[in-house]
Amino acid sequence: MSFSRQYIKLVERFLPSPFVIAILLSGVTFFLALIFTNQSGNILSQSQSILGYWQTGFWELLAFTMQMVLILLLGHTLALTPLFSKIINKIASIPTNTAQAGFFISFFTIIMSFLNWGLCLVFGAILSRRIGENFSAQNKTFNYGILGAAGYSGMMVWHGGLSASAPLKVAEANHFLINEIGVVSISETLFSKMNIVISFVLLIAVPALFYILGKYFKSNSDYQSILTQKEEKLKEQESNDSENKPWIAYALGGVMLLSAILFAADKWQSNQAIIDLNFVNFMLLAFGILLHGSLGKFMTAVNSGIQGVSGIVIQFPLYSGIMGIMKYSGLVILISDFFVSISTNTSFPILTFFSAGLVNFFVPSGGGQWAVQGPIVVEAAQALNIPIPKIVMALSYGDQITNMLQPFWALPLLGITQLKAKDILPYSLFALIVGSLIFIGGLLFF
Repeated sequence: MSFSRQYIKLVERFLPSPFVIAILLSGVTFFLALIFTNQSGNILSQSQSILGYWQTGFWELLAFTMQMVLILLLGHTLALTPLFSKIINKIASIPTNTAQAGFFISFFTIIMSFLNWGLCLVFGAILSRRIGENFSAQNKTFNYGILGAAGYSGMMVWHGGLSASAPLKVAEANHFLINEIGVVSISETLFSKMNIVISFVLLIAVPALFYILGKYFKSNSDYQSILTQKEEKLKEQESNDSENKPWIAYALGGVMLLSAILFAADKWQSNQAIIDLNFVNFMLLAFGILLHGSLGKFMTAVNSGIQGVSGIVIQFPLYSGIMGIMKYSGLVILISDFFVSISTNTSFPILTFFSAGLVNFFVPSGGGQWAVQGPIVVEAAQALNIPIPKIVMALSYGDQITNMLQPFWALPLLGITQLKAKDILPYSLFALIVGSLIFIGGLLFF
């Protein structure tokens, strides 16, 4: 465990905040473009041109930014509905020790991650805490850190599910790489044989891993002070009578579901893709309103989750500016040419996986990462005649796996469970190793 402690100390001491990282990456991209691309004029005019590319790109992904905000916020809101609270309480009553708890938390969190990554984050956090409270009330010895890491494990699987940023983005009719790759249906990415097999293996292997960890690692920490604190209740905001009337919420949610069904039927008849980011968000909004039962309760849940999306709102324009520099300066072509020169048809998907994992440390967002890295891997894949769907999934796998060492998206879980990053990272490191072997094996086999 000494390596884990050293790693945590290094992260806490040297890793900047995600906002600072986005700013640093912007500066690095600027200087790379200044040094390696051919811009006309002297250094001042070249710098002005690159700054112009940055500012132009800054606003090109505003719609994508809003999609990412909503998919996290609405997933969070759905996890706070009475239905999901009942599901959590039911599951929390099953396990009797750390090993069983690790298995059940990981298994059901991964199931939720296939539906929505914001939902899985909050669901896993609440389930981990609820089981910890049950164990604490029964005076059982358990490892709360393993429970928290199991609750975070869905974030190494989500990019192969129905809220996957990159696969859903390229399935849209007007995504930002439409001219380069056209529309890539989710039948070729999320519902491909490769992704289905990998997802099934992860659903079995990762919970089994946490079962083993629960058997092997005994708890030496006292979590009593954390778990005897009451979870903060949602503070209902003041609302007028109309917001508290259930029929209004049921009518609105029902109309939205009917509209979604008619929309899907029309797309199906015309042989067009149905599921994309807009459709997923629309369904999350409809179910969120229906399951909360009133507009007032729905907005209370929204307000409780709004702070969690602040990073996306501020950082995505910076990632979009990076994409603008890379695209308009020609830097993306230079980088893709480098990858092509050192890759083969077999090695490039693996290289994409590892590079995406590395980039995720600095761009901890699947959507932001696709905006920055997507144009590079697409250009290189086309030069090597590698199927675009496979490269999209290779980048998605790499992006999600290093979430197990990148604590940015663990912040909602840490807030709910009252754990610290150092409590869960030693165990999520094992999940990263097992998951990497599964992903690499899948990319090589298919």
